[in-house]
Amino acid sequence: MIKLVFVLAIIGHILCGVSDCLLGYTAKGRLDIKDAKDPVKMADLFKGTPTKNSLIAIVMGAFAIALFGFGYFGISFWMKSYSAAASNVMFISTVLFLVLIVVHHVICGFVEWLFIRLDLKADVLEALLEFQKKTIITMFGGYAALMVFLIVLFVMIVTGKTDLPWWCCIFNTLVFVLAMAPTKIPAKGNIAGALMYIGLLIMV
Repeated sequence: MIKLVFVLAIIGHILCGVSDCLLGYTAKGRLDIKDAKDPVKMADLFKGTPTKNSLIAIVMGAFAIALFGFGYFGISFWMKSYSAAASNVMFISTVLFLVLIVVHHVICGFVEWLFIRLDLKADVLEALLEFQKKTIITMFGGYAALMVFLIVLFVMIVTGKTDLPWWCCIFNTLVFVLAMAPTKIPAKGNIAGALMYIGLLIMV
């Protein structure tokens, strides 16, 4: 059963990575967050980008998050045989992460869809950026919860508290993200998440 949920998590992270690319790439190229406050650059960047991209990204992303959620819950339940406290922390972190990150993903998709749908106007962009800024706590909260989960997983494995060899601590999203940080690879978080579950699938 644990291997099945890891497979679902791999598929979920891959699909979520695709949805991130649908939001991060426009008809003119890759979105640079530094240009977000420049209405001229943003209008030019999104010109010709179909609204369906944002809608597909919202639906695909929400489905993908639900899929990889099985993997995080699976790890938290698997951890129970080694430490009830660690398992409980990971379970609570998973719930917070999934709820907050799906809200953040939907907001990002909705902001892009509305900007394109309302003809790429400067005042629309200003209002949408204000909305996104006031709801950014969903992103920070979600990733903070994920960080707690990943740190607990790393510590439990590296200290030999599980049946896995200590070096399996490298199968961790945080490790892979740090390794890819200097690169310009898109959807780093989801690639890292997929790699974590591939490694754990092989070893568990």
